[in-house]
Amino acid sequence: MKTVRQVLETKGSTVYSVAPESLVYDALLVMAERQIGALVVMHRDQMVGIFSERDYAREVALKGKTSRTTTVGDIMSGEVTTVSLADTVDHCMNLISGKRVRHLPVIENNQLVGLLSIGDLVKETIAYQEFLIQQLENYIQS
Repeated sequence: MKTVRQVLETKGSTVYSVAPESLVYDALLVMAERQIGALVVMHRDQMVGIFSERDYAREVALKGKTSRTTTVGDIMSGEVTTVSLADTVDHCMNLISGKRVRHLPVIENNQLVGLLSIGDLVKETIAYQEFLIQQLENYIQS
């Protein structure tokens, strides 16, 4: 099973972020433009939370707030589960399933170095399973 480091080497480590004082509307524009489901919320050089489509749906749309007057900091998820470069995809899948989150920021030496989505992890899991199936088929045929 691959490590987070290996996944980021293939996927890339670009992380899109937003400040807590940014308006939700502006954050949604960035997410739509980049076709992503979440932004890391940064205050100076420190991660202070994560803002996702789920936060918007639950904290703005369902509560009658507006995206043009609500700040990201008011509705972001402040408790963020993180992983390190040495963690495995399997460990990340267990975290996502157990914690019911869709994004895992990658922290190394107290610095944000990447972001994994559930889609990234599912893709890697499927690729690994396909590899194992191919190995088993080769073994059976030989």
